[in-house]
Amino acid sequence: MPTETFVIVGASLAGAKAAETLRDEGFEGRVVLVGEESFRPYERPPLSKGYLRGEQGFEDAAVHPAGFYAERGIELLTGTPAAAVEAAERRVVLASGETLAYDRLLLATGAAPRRLAVPGADLAGVHYLRSVADADSLRQALASSPRLVVVGAGWIGAEVAASARQLGAEVTMVEVAGVPLERVLGPEVGAVFRDLHADHGVGLRLGVGVEALAGSGRVEEVRLTDGSRLAADAVVVGVGVGPRTELAEAAGLALEDGVATDERLRSSDPAIFAAGDVANAFHPRYGERIRLEHWSAALNQGPVAARNMLGQEVAYERTPFFFSDQYDLGMEYRGWARSFEQVVFRGDPASRQFVAFWMGHRRVLAAMNVNVWNVGEALEALVASPSPVDPKRLADPDLDLAELATPASG
Repeated sequence: MPTETFVIVGASLAGAKAAETLRDEGFEGRVVLVGEESFRPYERPPLSKGYLRGEQGFEDAAVHPAGFYAERGIELLTGTPAAAVEAAERRVVLASGETLAYDRLLLATGAAPRRLAVPGADLAGVHYLRSVADADSLRQALASSPRLVVVGAGWIGAEVAASARQLGAEVTMVEVAGVPLERVLGPEVGAVFRDLHADHGVGLRLGVGVEALAGSGRVEEVRLTDGSRLAADAVVVGVGVGPRTELAEAAGLALEDGVATDERLRSSDPAIFAAGDVANAFHPRYGERIRLEHWSAALNQGPVAARNMLGQEVAYERTPFFFSDQYDLGMEYRGWARSFEQVVFRGDPASRQFVAFWMGHRRVLAAMNVNVWNVGEALEALVASPSPVDPKRLADPDLDLAELATPASG
């Protein structure tokens, strides 16, 4: 019987974990992991934190040790962009013109930063953060303690602002919303991060956008929509990312803010799967597709996709999860709250040691622990439970969170 070939496009965390799982599950065919970067697969969260600050090296971020892929019989092609997927012929065309025939294909192409669409956005000194090369370039720019303007106060913007302040830069953060992270966390919890950055000396320009960047060859000034101007030696743009669907679109796959997949991460072509930032996967618990731009999704979707490539029929049902570290604040968020009715706090948000619950129909849709640890299992159970919970009981620090997660608590 001819040997099967499984190709993974995207030498990312999702792609690397999928390749690992194929071998762990006993697949003896050919596994080819195709990556456009010159590095072997690495995790991205350190890029805005420890790696950017020079506290961690590449080996700390790498998914596997250097010899792992050869030892497991995984063909790792770095510095090798994929140019096309020819679904009818079941082959991947590389930028070099070489083709890879596949029996199963996994797209783990990730996402790309959204570009700032204003005059001057292409000036030197304007940075985006997605890759090791991006982080290296930004770290070099921060070495001179520059005047840094961060455009966008989402997770990347907020984490970069924190790291830059810790490195001694003068930082101003510009955000069209009223508080940082408002789109994800809402105004009440976003205010915690507003105050956190203010207390660490970040200048905050909230409720205002960027009209233009200006400078002679490189950025020197950021012009805001209210007419004010900010001097800048460097600018970091963190205004979100978009899924990299070019290969999927050309292959004729169904798209919906990413590659539309079922709960088994299978695309509209039964031979092609998707995982990580590019996948908009149906989630059985929520009854809708969700595209998660988080480390945990890449970490966990890759193995599920691999098992389904092997025909095991495994649904991806994990609770959405992400984390962040900014200055001395660490947090974990679990759940999915596209909309919510109220936020309940256990503990004082001003103390930056609390748990927040996003509620809808008296159910916990999502929960976030801030500098409060060893509560992860209880919060996971609360988020997963279909039972109603009294908000007053959630807010009471004397009541055990684990007990509140049981049906009897309603």
